Amino acid sequence: MNYIINSPLEQFEIQTYISTYNENIDLSWLSITSISVYNIIVLLLIVGLHVIVLARRSIVPTKWQVGVEAIYATVYTVVLNQLGEKGSRYIPLVYSLFVYILFSNLVSMVPYNFAIAAQLVYTISLSIAIWLAVTILGFSIHRISYFNLFVPSGTSLALAPVLVVIELISYSARALSLGLRLGANILAGHLLIVILSGLVLDFMSVSILTFVLGVFPIIIIFAIVALELAVAIIQAYVFCVLTSSYIKDAVLLH
Repeated sequence: MNYIINSPLEQFEIQTYISTYNENIDLSWLSITSISVYNIIVLLLIVGLHVIVLARRSIVPTKWQVGVEAIYATVYTVVLNQLGEKGSRYIPLVYSLFVYILFSNLVSMVPYNFAIAAQLVYTISLSIAIWLAVTILGFSIHRISYFNLFVPSGTSLALAPVLVVIELISYSARALSLGLRLGANILAGHLLIVILSGLVLDFMSVSILTFVLGVFPIIIIFAIVALELAVAIIQAYVFCVLTSSYIKDAVLLH
């Protein structure tokens, strides 16, 4: 327990709780790590919330029901603004992404918890999976015509090769930028809180005077924590807006 208390940076380290190491067969992918454990925690929280909401259907909605309906209304508006009525079939996907990212971000705000979204490898892997799925969707709908996405309308023949290369690079960068944006924002915010908290703790432990003066930077840290809570929500929203935008490009070719 002392190790956890003295090591707030552990929220960025992937810990192996149950190892499945074998000299003959590579079973490392079956090991139980902090990522898998906290993914299970997030999943249980999401399922538990929706079970509570769906189990208590009443004329006057509860606070939990109002919250879930507000989240759904937000996602519904985002998807339909991007795709119109054709986007109704993609609402479950975007809603699931929004709720998952939101809950994982909020869980990571609890002190000494593991920050899933701060793992850049994990967030980039998620964005690559979405990018591949969207690309496959586009080709399944438009076939060869999907390449029209890389040629802006009204482009002259002389500029077409250059613009195709630029558009292709821009399109490929989506696979990294979507997850990198999420991971970098969460990682930067958590690091800022950890560093400032450590500095304030060292400052307050010097003397009685510094202990009293340390109240003021603590107030600032609480303000930063409130800001990070807002960032946790905003990043989930931005992730879903961009995902809807990518789906729109695949479905509508613009």
